[in-house]
Amino acid sequence: MRTIVTLTMNPALDVATSIHSVAPEIKLRCAAPSFHPGGGGINVARAVHFLGGEACAVYAAGGHTGEKLRQLLTDEGIDQRALPIAGTTRESFTCYEASTGLQYRYTLPGPALSQPEWIACLDTCLGLQPDYLVLSGSLPKGMPSDFYGQLASRAQHSRLIIDSAGEALQAAGEAGLFLLKPNLRELERLAGAALTDEAQIQQAAQRLIDSGLTQALLISLGAAGAALATCAKYVRLRAPIVPIRSKVGAGDSMVGGLALALAQGRSLLDAARFGVAAGSAAVMTPGTQLCRRDDAERLLPQVTTQQQSN
Repeated sequence: MRTIVTLTMNPALDVATSIHSVAPEIKLRCAAPSFHPGGGGINVARAVHFLGGEACAVYAAGGHTGEKLRQLLTDEGIDQRALPIAGTTRESFTCYEASTGLQYRYTLPGPALSQPEWIACLDTCLGLQPDYLVLSGSLPKGMPSDFYGQLASRAQHSRLIIDSAGEALQAAGEAGLFLLKPNLRELERLAGAALTDEAQIQQAAQRLIDSGLTQALLISLGAAGAALATCAKYVRLRAPIVPIRSKVGAGDSMVGGLALALAQGRSLLDAARFGVAAGSAAVMTPGTQLCRRDDAERLLPQVTTQQQSN
C-alpha cells in the first residue's frame, strides 16, 4: 500500500461537553468534559486509522495542550511526528445543548509560528517522502502567503491533497496540486461569486483546473453528497440518507476515506465514493467522534454517481 502523511500547522485540543440549556450572564454548569485530538490533518490521519489504514500525522505542538494532544494520539495508536513550537497549541470547545439538540462550537486562534518552526514541519513531511501528502485545516499566523506553492514545488514525489481555503490558497497560483477538497462556501470564495446551481459549480471547478491550481476537485455538498471534477469529467456523488448525530469531523473523514482508498490503489472516482461513505459515517457518531469502518463499508454501495457532460 502507498504511504500517507498529513500535515497540520494549526492543530487543536478539542474539548466537548453538554448542558441542559444555554443562557447569557449566568454561570453555566456543564457535564464532565471529554478530550480529543483536533485539527484537520490530525483528524484525517485518525480517520484513515479508524478505517483500517495507517497515516503519519505531522503537526506543530507546544505547551501543556500540545503535550495532551500528543498523548491522546499515542493512546489511539496514531503514527505521529510532533514538532515543538514556542507557542501553546490552541483549544476548541464544543457544547451540546440537550434541550434543543443544538451544538455550539467555539474555535480559539492558534499561536503564530516562526519561520524555523514552520520550515521544520515542512522538512519533516518532505523527508518522509509520502505517496500522498494531505494538508488540512487553517494556517496559523506567521505562515507565508505562498506556502502551498512552496510545498507543491518541493514535494515532487508526492501527490498533494489540500483541504483548506482563504488567502493562502488564493495566492497559490499554479501550485499543481493533485486534489483540492473545498465545500461549497469555500469554492464560492475561490470563484469570487455565489454558485447557485450545478452548472455554476461545474464551471467554477473547471476554471480552477484550467488555471493550473489543481488536477481535480472533490467538492463537499453536505447532505447532498459531493461532486468530483477533473479535466475530463464532472460526476455527482449522492450521499446515503443516515441519522445525523453530529456533523463535526465529516469533512475530515471524507478526506481520510479518499486518501486511504487512493493509497490502496483504487481509482479516483472509487476513492471519492469511499470518501463520501466515510463522511456519511462520521455524521452518525456523536460529538467529535469520526467515522467507523463498519459504517463506511456498509454505506459505500449506497453512494450513487451520475456523470454530467463536461
